[in-house]
This record gives sequence, C-alpha cells and structure tokens, in this order.
Amino acid sequence: MILLVLSASILILVVTVYQYDEQTKDYNIQRFERKEAIAQKTIELELTNKTTYAVNTENLPKIFQNRIYEISSINKLNITIYNLEGRLLKTSIGSAFEKLDNTPLTDYIVSELAQNSNHRILKNKEIDGTSYQTSYSYIHDPKFKRIGILELQFTQDNSEIEHELREFIYRLSLVYVLMFLLAIAFAYFLSSYITRSIKTISDKMQHTRLNERNEKIILNKASSEIEVLVAAYNNMIDQLEESAAKLAKSEREQAWREMAKQVAHEIKNPLTPMRLTVQSFERKFNEEDPNIKEKLAEYSETLIQQIDVMSSIASAFSDFAKMPTQKKEKIEVISVVKLALDIFNEKSVKYQTKHKELYAFLDKTQLIRIVTNLIKNALQATENEENPLIEVDVLSEKDAIKIIVSDNGKGISKDVKDLIFEPKFTTKSSGMGLGLPMIKNIIEAYDGTISFTSEVGIGTVFTVILPKK
Repeated sequence: MILLVLSASILILVVTVYQYDEQTKDYNIQRFERKEAIAQKTIELELTNKTTYAVNTENLPKIFQNRIYEISSINKLNITIYNLEGRLLKTSIGSAFEKLDNTPLTDYIVSELAQNSNHRILKNKEIDGTSYQTSYSYIHDPKFKRIGILELQFTQDNSEIEHELREFIYRLSLVYVLMFLLAIAFAYFLSSYITRSIKTISDKMQHTRLNERNEKIILNKASSEIEVLVAAYNNMIDQLEESAAKLAKSEREQAWREMAKQVAHEIKNPLTPMRLTVQSFERKFNEEDPNIKEKLAEYSETLIQQIDVMSSIASAFSDFAKMPTQKKEKIEVISVVKLALDIFNEKSVKYQTKHKELYAFLDKTQLIRIVTNLIKNALQATENEENPLIEVDVLSEKDAIKIIVSDNGKGISKDVKDLIFEPKFTTKSSGMGLGLPMIKNIIEAYDGTISFTSEVGIGTVFTVILPKK
C-alpha cells in the first residue's frame, strides 16, 4: 500500500511536469503565431496603403525606416528584413550605440524557404538559456510579387509559468506527503490487525510440546481464513494429546519389558554358578570325609558370594528406579569430596583444588555417590594403562560448584558417545550400565548438568555442575 501511494505520487508528479511542459510549448507556439499574423498584416497594410515610396526591394529600408520599431514594440517581436538573396536590409534589433549583426541569411534557409510549399519556415533555438522562436516568410508587394524576406523572432519568457509550476508542485507535494504519512499509519494498523491473530497462532505453535499439556487457541474476532487455521491447530492439539498418551503408555510398557529382561538376565548370571555349586556338593558329599567341614565352608562361601551378587543387582535396580529425593542441607563440598576419595587406595587418584572451603545446599550422600561412581568408571578406564592418572578438581563458578574428573584411560569412541547416559548401556565386560544414568538423574534433580569430552587413546573428562542453592 505504501509503495503504491509512493509510486502514484511520483507518477503523477512526472505526468504533471510533462503536461505543463507540453502546454507551455503549445501556448508559446500559438502566441507566436498570433503575433506573427498581426505583424505580417501590419507590414502588408504599410506596403499597400501608407507608403509613398515605390514598393520594391530597394525601398524596403526607407519604407520601414522608423515604422519597423513601432511594429516591433507593439507586438514584442524582433523584426528583420532581408532581400531575396538573404542580405540584411533593415532590423529592429540594436540602436545607434550598438553594433549591428550584418550576417546574411544562410543559403540553406534561403533555399529551404524557396522550396517550402507554405513559403514559411519555423525555427526553435536556445542561446545562453533563453529560448527563441523564429519564422521566415516572404514579403510581397501589392501585386503579390516577392520583394524580400521577413524574419520574426520571439523571445520566450516562461518564468511566470515555471513559477506557477513550482508552486503547484510544492502544494501537490504537501498533499502527497500527508497522504503518504496517512498511508503508513493506516498500513501499520491494518497489518497489526491482520497479523495479530497470526502472531497468536505462531506463539502457541512455538510453545507446543509433545510431553506437555498444550492450550488451544481461542480468538473472538478473526477472518474466516484465520478461523480455518485455528480450527486446524486445535484439531492438531487434540490429536497430539492422543498420540502423546499412546506414546507414553507404549514407552512405559516397553520400559517395563526391557527392565524385566535385564533383571532376568542379571539374575540368571549368579544362578548358574549357584546351581553348579549345589550339584557338585551333592555329588561329592561324604560324611566320613575328614575334610568335610573345609569343603562345606568352601561351598557356603561360593553360595554367599553369588547371593551377594544377586543382592547388589537388586540394589542397583532399586537405586536406578527410585528418583533421588531433593534433600538439601548446607554442606562443605571440599571435605565431602575428599571423604568420597578416601575409600580409594589407588595412588593414581589425585585430588586438587585451590579452594579451602566451598559451601552448597546439597545431599551429602548423593554427592558422595556421584564422585565415587565417576572415580570407579575412571579406574576401570585406566586398568590397562602403564601410568594411570585420575585427577579430581573442585571449582567455584558464581552460583555453581564444578566438579571435574579426568583420566588418561582408553577414552570413549564417537560411535557410543550418545549412549553413555542410556540405561543398560556399558562398554565394560561386567556391570549393568546403570551407574551413569543413576547419577545423571541425581544431578538433574538438583537442576545441575553433567557432560564429558573424550578422545580415544588420550582420556576422558567428566564435568559436573551443581547449583550452590
């Protein structure tokens, strides 16, 4: 709309200037033709009725000795008389104190005038910014015999017309500036009205989530097209909620199935050696054997070990399934981390921190669990290293505590980086793959984050960030 108004304004301005120019040209031509006709008629009457000289070429300067100035002044024309060969005879231009231009007419004008069927030539020229219209025609005696050439020159003065044009353009510009400003305001409010509904729909779409309850769009006033769009969006929300419910149910069922498979698999592992131990004991049991007590103790120890394995399996699944309670108490983080490291006797574990004390509102037990789990993983990653090194650092960053655990172990390949925090996934020959997912749940329960960087053959760095409050 703004572009159309602006284009129309420019177009009308161009057409107006062009129209004024054309009208000025037509007006000047018509005015010159009127003056020319009057001047020619006056000269004709002078030659027919008023002169006492013989009407011929030689007497033309005498006939118009003074009269030429009067005719020129009355009609506001420059009048010049030439003989038939184009030589100057008399002119109204100049005075006694001015030097006259005695330049004859060019042969081209003389010949062109003779060949023209109307015996008249009209020329337009501009000298030093001033426009001139000049006509050439023959002077006839009373018997219509050619006795000379008449040059009439009219100086165009368009200053008044140009002044009027400038004033008109100025007024027109004011009108169109006002129209342009009104068009901008109208376009703004109109576009705001049109896009308000679309903005509402856009905002709702941006906040649409699969795992959350999404609100439907309710518009009081909207065009039919927007209403169709809103109806389609609301229908999509209904379908999305239906799909989300089905997906959640399917995921829960799948999770239970996977968990049941994993539990069954992990329980079967210790059951096999327990079965073999019982069968061996039954087959080799002899009451009279003098070493019966030692053998019984050996069998019992084997069974107890496998029972402990089953108990640890049950505890691991229980810990993973149970979301940690967000118990918050003020603890001194440096000492708690040191306490968690005290259970490890390996010389490869190095603890470094530049802080003497750091306080945060966390659960002491959960923090120890986080640190010990990361250290265990680091120890397992550096088992085959000649000079294993595990570094633990605790830093303070504004409102957060940063715990960094780095090792020079085998590293994690790019293929499995996205699976590290997935339940059941493990790169070790033993274990259930629940340690990192469990501590990830603990950390996220405190609105914290855990991330890692790793290069194969160089090592891995785990970074835990926990808020102080």
